[in-house]
Amino acid sequence: MTLRLVVFDVDGTLIDSQAHICAAMVQAFEGQGLPVPPRGETLGIVGLSLPQAMARLAPALGPGDRMALVEAYRRTFAQMRQAGVASPLFPGARDVLEGLARQPDLLLGIATGKSRRGLTAMLDAHDLSHLFTTVQVADDHPSKPHPAMLEACLRETGVDARDTVMLGDTSFDMDMARAARVGWLGVAWGYHPPSALGGNVVADFVDLPAALEVMWARETGDAG
Repeated sequence: MTLRLVVFDVDGTLIDSQAHICAAMVQAFEGQGLPVPPRGETLGIVGLSLPQAMARLAPALGPGDRMALVEAYRRTFAQMRQAGVASPLFPGARDVLEGLARQPDLLLGIATGKSRRGLTAMLDAHDLSHLFTTVQVADDHPSKPHPAMLEACLRETGVDARDTVMLGDTSFDMDMARAARVGWLGVAWGYHPPSALGGNVVADFVDLPAALEVMWARETGDAG
């Protein structure tokens, strides 16, 4: 039996967090007396670690001022968590995750730009922690698209790169997958346009299991 691994991005892939991300960004920039970036620009950096995201949104600021933005954003998000605010799962996500996790030859993982505290809160809010064998966060790795998160997933699970697929909604996820030499699937419901995801795009969460089977059949040469 060949052991396989599917690694999920979080924001824009598992959960629809755009409202909370944009609200926290507004408060962070306004709190520092800075013009708020357009919503499209904010969504365009989702997936990057916060320091890299702020460098893109506020390139004219020095490192100290950018870190002040990072801390302001983190404070706002922490306040949301403490208030019990949780971003919703995308439709179909729970059923698909639970179905995949029941397959004996399949492991699930996470590679996210979230902090460990933020990811733990999200997983606890939706009771999903038990589904994932390997979890990689921004605290421990360089920002996407560096392949370190996926390389750690492979080490922790012992799964070969050719038997691994990264699922994400941004070009950062796809570039990370290429750098780690694993397969990739984009999702059409996230924050980067499907045209930016390199051709392999799944339109709906319920289509994911079939799309994975097609990818792995192609890898083994068993097209049916």
